[in-house]
Amino acid sequence: MDGCHNYIVLSEADRAQGHIVINASNYRGDYFDLEPGWYRFQGAAGDRMADKCVPMDHCGTWLNGTHPTVAEGVVIRRVCFHNCRYDYQYIRVKNCGAYFVYALPRLYYPVYRYCGNGRGGKCLRVFLIISLDKVGRYFSISSNATISFD
Repeated sequence: MDGCHNYIVLSEADRAQGHIVINASNYRGDYFDLEPGWYRFQGAAGDRMADKCVPMDHCGTWLNGTHPTVAEGVVIRRVCFHNCRYDYQYIRVKNCGAYFVYALPRLYYPVYRYCGNGRGGKCLRVFLIISLDKVGRYFSISSNATISFD
């Protein structure tokens, strides 16, 4: 079956890498509902699978490696789940020219979910101000891991 013409769309906002999981008991994994097959990310989920490490408490999977060119055809890539050293799954990826499709297998754990590169429905920026003991300097850490010293 050609994945470029026979795929299922994954477009839910909670599949976006920017989606923050506030209540883990309401988090939907792919263990029960996702049948093995070819899938394409669209809409609020983004236009491709996330390909950078996703922070904890977010829709937390990403492609460990580059997306293929059209000439490469179908390639095997590793998908990481929060920890690429121990929690990963191998998938097939194909570049269809204007979009990518992914042959996604059934997942082993109920809390895992395949995620796209979307920003998520809401943007949350958190700033922490921490006093360094007896130094009198402060630094802030934003949600995008930018550190600035004052």
